[in-house]
Amino acid sequence: MAITAAMVKELRDSTGAGMMDAKKALTETDGDMEAAVDWLRTKGLAKAAKKSGRTAAEGLVAVNVANGVGVAVEVNSETDFVGKNAEFQAMVAGVAEVAIGASNTEELAAADMGGKSVADVITAKVATIGENMSLRRMARLEGPHVVSYVHNAAADGMGKIGVLVALSGDNDAFGKQVAMHVAAVNPASLSEADLDASVVEKEKTVQMDIARESGKPEAVIEKMIVGRMKKFMAEVTLLNQQFVVNPDLTVGAAAKEAGVEITGFVRLEVGEGIEKKVENFADEVAATLKG
Repeated sequence: MAITAAMVKELRDSTGAGMMDAKKALTETDGDMEAAVDWLRTKGLAKAAKKSGRTAAEGLVAVNVANGVGVAVEVNSETDFVGKNAEFQAMVAGVAEVAIGASNTEELAAADMGGKSVADVITAKVATIGENMSLRRMARLEGPHVVSYVHNAAADGMGKIGVLVALSGDNDAFGKQVAMHVAAVNPASLSEADLDASVVEKEKTVQMDIARESGKPEAVIEKMIVGRMKKFMAEVTLLNQQFVVNPDLTVGAAAKEAGVEITGFVRLEVGEGIEKKVENFADEVAATLKG
């Protein structure tokens, strides 16, 4: 039987399923609308779709390192409770394992994970756990030696903040210290050369405006800006920051003393940049109970 757009729309409207899922359900059931609804329910896709509009800003970041490649993966859920769920944690660990072979989030979503795509595995878990979830992003870091660190760990290799640090030499202890520094201080870039030009220009404009408020001559202001921008670079670039382990040294100087070169880093924090919906706690519990 030919599957029409009108049939797909009808099934979507009645179940809340996605377009491709609705089409597949109709194809699998030879256009039988009632059987297609049951097919979607059996697969958990109707239930998952109804939850897809909810904000998923909690969850976990998982890290994985193998053969000079490190990956950090963020999988979001609606509540922090799910981040403590062993079933969710096992899924996130599996996603991080698969991520070693992926270059970006799109590749990871399509990658095979036990006979299903990662995206399908997460969709199925939405139905069984009962919260919206999403594979938000992944980051990949390569280097001669990659060290990982998880802050506020919920389980082995996953927590609220995941950090990767690439080093030129094999020094796990120092690498771990740098990773902890990155987790705590959150530098914007490795060095001045890696810092976004628009960020530098914006800061310079702000500092110029502040300096001009003093009423000093332009020649004096120019000299003031040089000093202020140097201070800014020391605050936001990893190699120029004061090392939290030894504030008498910059991170770059500490690396030199340790006999290594830091060649890159990655820091992912759960939910950063997501606008979270603030609800009354009693209302939130009531909504959860209603499903």
